[in-house]
Formats: sequence, structure tokens, C-alpha cells
Amino acid sequence: MSALRALLAVLVCLLPAGCGAADPFPEGSTMARIRDRGVLIVGIKFDQPMFGYKDPGTGRITGFDAEMARLVAKDLTGSERNIRFVETVSRERENFLAQQVVDLVIATYSITPARAQRVNFTDPYYYAGQDLLVRASDTRVDDVSDLDGKTVCTATGSTSVDRLREKAPGAKLEVVDGYSICVPALVSGRVDAISTDDTILLGLQAEQPDTLRLVGEPFGREPYGMGVRKQDPAFRDYLNGLIARWLADGQWDRAYRDTIGVSGATSDSSKPPNR
Repeated sequence: MSALRALLAVLVCLLPAGCGAADPFPEGSTMARIRDRGVLIVGIKFDQPMFGYKDPGTGRITGFDAEMARLVAKDLTGSERNIRFVETVSRERENFLAQQVVDLVIATYSITPARAQRVNFTDPYYYAGQDLLVRASDTRVDDVSDLDGKTVCTATGSTSVDRLREKAPGAKLEVVDGYSICVPALVSGRVDAISTDDTILLGLQAEQPDTLRLVGEPFGREPYGMGVRKQDPAFRDYLNGLIARWLADGQWDRAYRDTIGVSGATSDSSKPPNR
């Protein structure tokens, strides 16, 4: 019997909380709930190459935001595969968090004071600049100042709308649910430009490099944060610790290299400082 008891004691010590080991996540916390569930549920965009894109052939979600989400899943559950992505367009991000449809949102989510009234944002994990995508054959637009009288497509709920109204008050805005709607409108000539963050536009341009042109004159800087429920500062603080670790140990750089970096873009202005 003593040998059996000794064996049982060894087995108990192999468990995560065995032999008095402290549970890294407080009981009842979002982190503990996700760990116990075994799956992280993330709101992400499905139509933004290089950030969040659902491959129509394989169904796999690719992009920088997707890689950030997989790193969170790995830390919480032990595997990056323990993740479920939920398509979350710009105008639904706050609602999906409030209604607990998702655990967090990683969806080119610019941090703004207005949004911070409803959402707890992490520290920035990425910086983007707002730019313009036009037809390659159109030489009329080389800067935001050229948009007077032009029709510009952008997304509902994005900060791009407010900045366009400020920087190009003479432009006619066509505001839609997703940038994938803007691309055929631009190609057909129904709109003159698409405006949002430069790396999103770079992904759209990469799909039709002979047809579309990135102007390359950013007129605003956007910090992206991960969004969690307003009442959950502990989850936000945990995620901030992960972001700081990834910036320090090279995981952020690897995610960038394997996604946005494939286009030839460099991370010089996009990578946050390591705190």
C-alpha cells in the first residue's frame, strides 16, 4: 500500500496545480475560464489579407492578427490549435465583446478615446498609417489633398471615416461593412479610392498588383490594440504581459515576417517599443 500511495503522490505532483503549486490564473478569471474550456474564441476580420483573411479554399484564417491570437491560445491552453475564430466586422466589435460572443477581439482595432469608453484595450501591438488605394492607371490621386470631388470607399465603424472627413471634407464617402466590398467598386470605377490603414491596403493591393496602386502617402497613425470587455482589467493586464514578452523574445518579429513581411514591407514604423 505504501508503494501505491507513493505512486499516487507522484501522479498528483505532475498535475498543473499538484503538490501545492500555485494556479497562475485566479479562480473565476477569464484566463482560468478559457484554460478550463480548452478553446479561445477570438473576433477577427475575414476579408483583410495580411491581418485576418479566410482562405476560400482551405478555410484557414491567416494574417498577423491571426498569429497574435494563436500565440494567446498557446499560452492559455497549451496549443495554438485550441482556437475558434468568429468573423467580426468593424461595427460589431464592441457588441460582440459586450454580448460575450467572443473572449477578445483582434481585428485591426484602432485604440480611440470613444471606443475606450466601451472596451478595455491592451497596449498597442501594432502601428499603422492611413493611406489610399487607387487604380494603377489613375494618375489623378497622389495624396489625400487630391480627393476633393472623388468618391472614397471605407468601412463602417472604422476611424478612417472620421479622418477622411477631417482631411478631405470635399470627398464623397461610400461607407460599407467590409473592405472586400470596396475592391470591386474600385476596379470597376464606381469609386475612385479606398482608404484605411496602409497594411490592410497593401494586402488588398497584393491580390491585384497590376490593377491597384498604393499611393504611399500616409496621413494618420493608428495604434492597434486587442479589445476585451470593459469590466475585465485582469485579462487586459495578462495580455499586456504577453505582448511585452513577444516584443522582447522575437515572437512578434516572427509573426510579422511570416505575414505582412512577405509583401516586402518592413516593421520599422509598425513595431511598438518594447516596454
